[in-house]
Amino acid sequence: MINRQIGRAQTRNIEYNAARLRATILKMAYAGSTVHVACAFSIVELLAVLFREHLHYPNNDPNAVERDYLVLSKGHGVMAQYACMYERGWLTSDQIEGYFADGSDLKGLSDSRIPGLEVTSGSLGHGFSVGVGVAMGIKRLGADQKVYTIVGDGEMNEGPIWEGALVAAHHRLDNLMLIVDKNGFQAMGTTDDVLSLGDLAAKLASFGFDVVNADGHDELAIDSALRALWNNGSSQPKALIAHTIKGKGVSFMEADNRWHYTRLNEQTFAEALAELGQV
Repeated sequence: MINRQIGRAQTRNIEYNAARLRATILKMAYAGSTVHVACAFSIVELLAVLFREHLHYPNNDPNAVERDYLVLSKGHGVMAQYACMYERGWLTSDQIEGYFADGSDLKGLSDSRIPGLEVTSGSLGHGFSVGVGVAMGIKRLGADQKVYTIVGDGEMNEGPIWEGALVAAHHRLDNLMLIVDKNGFQAMGTTDDVLSLGDLAAKLASFGFDVVNADGHDELAIDSALRALWNNGSSQPKALIAHTIKGKGVSFMEADNRWHYTRLNEQTFAEALAELGQV
C-alpha cells in the first residue's frame, strides 16, 4: 500500500499560489507570442489543488511507477500545468523564459515526451479515453493509484468522451476522476450556441458516474468535492463539474472568448501582470 502522505509532505512548502501560477502562464505566452491564455487560466485553481493536496509522486519523481496520473485531455491548457510543474521543480526558469523559442522542448499542447505530462493531447476527445485505459490497467494490477482526467466542456461534444464514460462505468473504475472545466466557451463560441450540453450532471449520472458540482475557482470547495467523491464508498467512477470563468484572474480576459486566440502585446502583458499583483 502506498503511503500517500509521503508525496504531500515533500511539497507542503509549495503554495501553488494562483496569482503566481497565472503570472507564469503570462510570461510563457508573452515570451512565445502564443495563444490559449484564457483557457489555461480557467484551470489554475483545479491544478493548484490537485498538485498541492491530491497527486502522489513518490520522491517527487514524475515518472515514479507508483505515481498518480494526471491526464490533461484539454491539452491546449497545458501552460497551467507547466506553471505547476515549474513550482514543483520539474521545469527550469530557462524553459519557462524560452517557451516556444527555437529548440524549446515545451509545446503549446500536452506532449507525453515531457516528464509530468501523461498524454499527447490537443486533438480533443481522446485524452479521456486514454485515462480510462490507464485506470483500467491500474485496477487489473491491484495498485493503489488514482487517475485524474481534465476535459473542457466544449470537448464534451466529442463522441469518444461518452464511449469512454460507458467503459469506465461498466468496469467500475472507482479510481478514475473526470474533471470538467465548465467555462461555458469553446474555440468558436459558447457551448450553448455550438452544441448545448444540457444538464451535464444528469447526463454523467445517467452514464453511471458519481457527480459533484463545485466552484472551480474556490480551492476549498474543489478540495472538499474531490474528497467527498473519493470517500463516498461507491464503486463507480467519479466526476467533478467545475464551474469556471474563461480568462479568470484578469478582468479584460474574463468571459471574453477572443482571448482563446489573442496574443499578448507589451501593454496587455504589463496590465495583466499588474492586475495579478505580480509586476
